[in-house]
Amino acid sequence: MFFIKQELPINEQIRAKEVQLIGDKGEKIGVVSIREALEKAEEKNLDLVLVAPNANPQVCKIMNYGKYKFEQAKKEKEAKKKQKVLEVKELRVTPNIEEHDFGFKSKNARKFLEDGNKVKITVRFRGREVNNSKAGEVVLNKFIEALGDIATVEKAPKLEGRNMFTILAKKNA
Repeated sequence: MFFIKQELPINEQIRAKEVQLIGDKGEKIGVVSIREALEKAEEKNLDLVLVAPNANPQVCKIMNYGKYKFEQAKKEKEAKKKQKVLEVKELRVTPNIEEHDFGFKSKNARKFLEDGNKVKITVRFRGREVNNSKAGEVVLNKFIEALGDIATVEKAPKLEGRNMFTILAKKNA
């Protein structure tokens, strides 16, 4: 269930003495007393809703508040649907990666980037491999070079513990 963040004051909740009234079809009625505005809304079996509390005089509109809330929730849901959630996809490799594996991983990275995701390429060092961290940097630079046509380096190769990683993002066209 979706809820509107700010509930608007309706009918008897409105505390102003006089309000600028807008009809149910959007026509301006003018400045009227709150009692008169409530009567007009009641005549049409609709609600009197305070739409601009900071205006002077305050602006009220005659409308079906339940329907209005439903429409707002629907719009909110549509907006959420259109949002793109950015993901960081991770590829793990070793410092002595074979040529075929490199091609396969770089093809996957390219696909992730084209889908609009960021790619984190991690080189994992095992045992004494960490002493030769240059090999890991070479592998990462090879990835950067291979994906250079569609990706930019967001975070340069960096060694953290037994892992060295870089983050690539899609180039803005």
